[in-house]
Amino acid sequence: MRQSVSGNPPAGALYFAGIDIGSTMTKVVLTDEHSNLLAVVKGPTGPEHRRLANEVMRQALEHAGLSIGDISYIVATGYGRLNVPFADRQITELSCHARGVSSLFPKVRTAIDIGGQDAKCMRIANGRLVDFVMNDRCAAGTGRFLEVTAATLGIKLEDMGAMSLRATRRIKISSMCTIFAQQEVVALLSQGEQPENVLAGLHDALASRVAALARRLGIEPDVVLTGGVAKNIGMVKAMRQSLGVEVLVPEEPLITGALGAAILAKEAYARAAAAGETLPAKSRRLEEATFFSQEQP
Repeated sequence: MRQSVSGNPPAGALYFAGIDIGSTMTKVVLTDEHSNLLAVVKGPTGPEHRRLANEVMRQALEHAGLSIGDISYIVATGYGRLNVPFADRQITELSCHARGVSSLFPKVRTAIDIGGQDAKCMRIANGRLVDFVMNDRCAAGTGRFLEVTAATLGIKLEDMGAMSLRATRRIKISSMCTIFAQQEVVALLSQGEQPENVLAGLHDALASRVAALARRLGIEPDVVLTGGVAKNIGMVKAMRQSLGVEVLVPEEPLITGALGAAILAKEAYARAAAAGETLPAKSRRLEEATFFSQEQP
């Protein structure tokens, strides 16, 4: 996807927005009718940010030099998709991730998204979701597993990957329960084990669990890893080893859901225009969500 900088919007131009309210991060992507990327904004979700999706959208609009009234169609996705009162449609994060990933990697067949509270493995064909499996009931197969470990070790989450690459050996972590694994880490460190070696083992344990989930679908190249955990170079290495195939990572692995939502917004608008129809649109006002709306099909 091409990136451009928007000034004053030309008359008759069409703009589309995708907003992904995930469990830990909220992302907004703005594009034009030619798929130029106009703005990307990311921020922590949190209890207040979930209710104030309008603030994230306002930042994106300001960056692109647009107003909310300039946006032709808006799709919301993610766990908090019903909390976006100005969205015209809500679409599941699985469909949006599949569409976003395939726009960046047209040959993708397997997409793995590891977020803060779940892991999703998707089979994709011709840019569309074909099948999927998820882990959303246990923190052991998610980014939360690494967050808890970082807190235990007293290190920054963003430093974990580089530290794990300095390991002289990879310690096997026997427990995959986050709580028990935390206790195991503490015990290993008290025995004098180097933090780098423990981190390498933790990355292997998480990668092994996610790889087992992916194998339930069947792993077909190209394989793409997305989500916040994909920013961790140690985890990318561990996933490559566990899967036994090359693993591709987008330049910005956090935005594939929002990107897919924006693309689906553009495609829905184009289909309606081709059929001579007008899509129903919500009021173009940025306001706090005060109630849950019914999800559209």
